Amino acid sequence: MKKSSSSISKNIGLLLGPILFLIFHFASLDFISSEADSVIGVALWMIIWWITEAVSISVTALIPLAIFPLFGIVDIKDVSASYGNHIIFLFFGGFVLALGLEKVNLHRRIALNIIKVTGTTPDRIVLGFMLATALLSMWISNTASTVVMLPIALSVIEILRRDVDGYSQKDRVFALSLMLGIAFSANIGGTATLIGTPPNIVMAGFLEEQYNIEISFFHWMVFGVPFAITLLVLSYMIIVKWVYRSDLGSLSGAEQYIAEELIAMGSLRSIEWKVLLVFVSTVVLWIFKSPIDTALSFISLSNSGISMLGAFVMFCITRDFSRGEMILNWEDTKQLPWGILILFGGGLALAGALADVGIIDLVGQNIASIDGVTIGIILVLLVTVMLFMTELMSNVALVAIFIPVVAGIAIGLDFELLYLCIPVTVASSCAFMLPMATPPNAIVFASGYIRVIDMVKVGVVLNVVSIILILLASKFLIPLVF
Repeated sequence: MKKSSSSISKNIGLLLGPILFLIFHFASLDFISSEADSVIGVALWMIIWWITEAVSISVTALIPLAIFPLFGIVDIKDVSASYGNHIIFLFFGGFVLALGLEKVNLHRRIALNIIKVTGTTPDRIVLGFMLATALLSMWISNTASTVVMLPIALSVIEILRRDVDGYSQKDRVFALSLMLGIAFSANIGGTATLIGTPPNIVMAGFLEEQYNIEISFFHWMVFGVPFAITLLVLSYMIIVKWVYRSDLGSLSGAEQYIAEELIAMGSLRSIEWKVLLVFVSTVVLWIFKSPIDTALSFISLSNSGISMLGAFVMFCITRDFSRGEMILNWEDTKQLPWGILILFGGGLALAGALADVGIIDLVGQNIASIDGVTIGIILVLLVTVMLFMTELMSNVALVAIFIPVVAGIAIGLDFELLYLCIPVTVASSCAFMLPMATPPNAIVFASGYIRVIDMVKVGVVLNVVSIILILLASKFLIPLVF
């Protein structure tokens, strides 16, 4: 049996990564210094394994923890500290809050109510699904958001299959636009908050760890929410008004289906009220952290601390007090994406080593020394490269690789770090062309209602629109907020 090209590339990457590291570590190449060469070797190893996915991307993130101390590159105490960075606990707390919403099915209730409000004409149905998915994706993972919305969407499509004219061409176009709307809005929604998508946290953790720059939850939302809303509206218009116009009439059966689902769920239960109270309280503390911290001098608030407080309370609230039953138990954490947390740690460990041996500064100095280079040209190139590369590999891994280099370039050009790092990070969440680019893309593609060419046709347009919008935001919105 012939090996697939994927397995061949994995096998090549599996061997090439460690071989390159050994060459850089032992061959006395002296590109920069012996210590820097060793770090470059580890970076190349990780990049090759991340690109080829020779092993899980989370396993690749363990390389610094295993290799740095073994070869005397970084002390075990220093490298392990990156895997316990407080930014990681910010995201862990967010995961637990999302788990609470999912455990009591509150996220589905929210989604159904939004769809009910937007209406049941085809375009409004797509709008309702996109709004609901984006809203959920601000707080829970884009994968979970898509998984929640997909069964509801499939039920609506099934109504079309059962109508008088059967599954017509107009029905197919509507199904296609609905699936694409869910996937794309899941990606877009994550850009609105600091915990909405892992790349945001990777960048925030790096900047705080290396440059003592803290991005507040409130300031990110002041930037992220307008950006996400604008891109969501443009995506909706491009999908349903331009590329995939369905011209269907009203779907009366859809309205009945949504109403029946909400009736079946009943009124808000006490456990849903409890979870909602904890969730809303945590968000309020995140957004108004600074004024609360100032007014209440006897406490000290931080984004990570608030996140862990919310997670702690979520574990402590009861389903049935008399029987001692809790809403969340530790066994529920089996569902948490622990690999993502390890990935954060590996990215921070690599970035820290690159900074310590002077590689980041060197990159910045070399870029700055090029005649005729301007920050505008650099920004366009970085955003474009990041956006199209994230179509092919993990956006978290890409940000872990790219952001230290971007920071070095910003320093070399004497440019504000946030003004360069934020656009590049946001670009990593704007992958709309290929099914393998993001989990939401892959999930809706697996539904069978989308071909690759269907996604590419609208994805290319949205990628270009995203680049333009990111550049406009970096010119006008980011300097205003940060």
